[in-house]
Amino acid sequence: MPVSPVHRSRKRWFLYAAVVAVFAAAVWYFAFRAKPPHNRPAMPAWAGNEYPPRIPVRTVAAKAQDLPVHIKAIGTVTPVNTVTVRSRVSGQLLQIAFEEGQRVQKGDLLAEIDPASYRIQLAQVEGQLRQNQARLSTARADLERIRELHSRKLVTDQELDAQQALVAEREGTVASSQAQVDNARLELAYTRIEAPITGRVGLRRVDPGNLVRESDTQGLVVITQTQPIAVTFTVPEKELQAVLEPLRAGEPLEVEAWDRAETGVLATGTLKTVDNQIDTATGTLRLKAEFANADDRLFPNQFVNVRLRVRTLQNAVVIPAAAVQFGSRGTYVYIVGADNKAAVRDVALGPVDGTLQAVTKGLTVGDQVVLEGLDRLREGRTVVVANEPAPAAVTKP
Repeated sequence: MPVSPVHRSRKRWFLYAAVVAVFAAAVWYFAFRAKPPHNRPAMPAWAGNEYPPRIPVRTVAAKAQDLPVHIKAIGTVTPVNTVTVRSRVSGQLLQIAFEEGQRVQKGDLLAEIDPASYRIQLAQVEGQLRQNQARLSTARADLERIRELHSRKLVTDQELDAQQALVAEREGTVASSQAQVDNARLELAYTRIEAPITGRVGLRRVDPGNLVRESDTQGLVVITQTQPIAVTFTVPEKELQAVLEPLRAGEPLEVEAWDRAETGVLATGTLKTVDNQIDTATGTLRLKAEFANADDRLFPNQFVNVRLRVRTLQNAVVIPAAAVQFGSRGTYVYIVGADNKAAVRDVALGPVDGTLQAVTKGLTVGDQVVLEGLDRLREGRTVVVANEPAPAAVTKP
């Protein structure tokens, strides 16, 4: 059955009316309906009543002080002297006279080789020496008699020359025998192996009872001199003049050896020498520092962090390095003025020493530099300085 035009028009008006009603309800709900009050969290007393609230920060004052300038490097601890103790004669090892890891003095007995065969050899050459000395004494006595007879024209010149030659030959034989005796005594002395330097012995490499030879390359033990001890390290080529200028002027350059984590100083020494050429492969120069190492805190082949002091900045403006910010505008810090508002201050940085940063431009002594609370700061933001810890809350009974 066809729908009449009047019925179709009435349905369209009902649809329009429904859309308008829905729109009006939405406007009323979102625009005119009373919203419940927004309950903001209670602000602490130091934050005030303004919105946005003040930002708590901790500040430090820029101060003037002498700042040492260091060159940092990675170093290796090296003994001043290292000796591999070897036997200079062959024989059976009778005893070891040291404890592994013991500190020994120069001349201390380390080991002993069976001396029996060397004593026998010494006795043989001493006997040969006495025989040759007796023959020499006889030849000299004969020479005196021949000279007396020659003065009386009783012997010829040829007989005198022959006797003088015989005496010279016997003197040569005695000198050779004396050298053999000295050599035998030296070899006998070598059966006592003594420490050639003062230092600390390592682990022994041969046990008593073994046959040792002078040709053995591994040796009996290694002695390292650890007092004093050296640290070798390298610095970049660009730092060459900063090191050489005070060194040539005779100024002692202090060197600090720090542990791997750079949390503590192991020892303090002085720069000893500089290598005579730059390594072209790395563009670095090798340096050696010497440390007394009385407490043995430095150990051979240990890796350490080295800080070489090359100069000292007098009355430098310094702040904690953690206060320096880096951004597209360069290096800057936040300072707090008398109105308790944060302000950005561009700074030029100088050398850094540990946690202290020298500022060559942009700050004056006494400026309050923000150290903590930097993440929410903006130019002109009101802050509250909270350098002192807040008092603990009192719990009512």
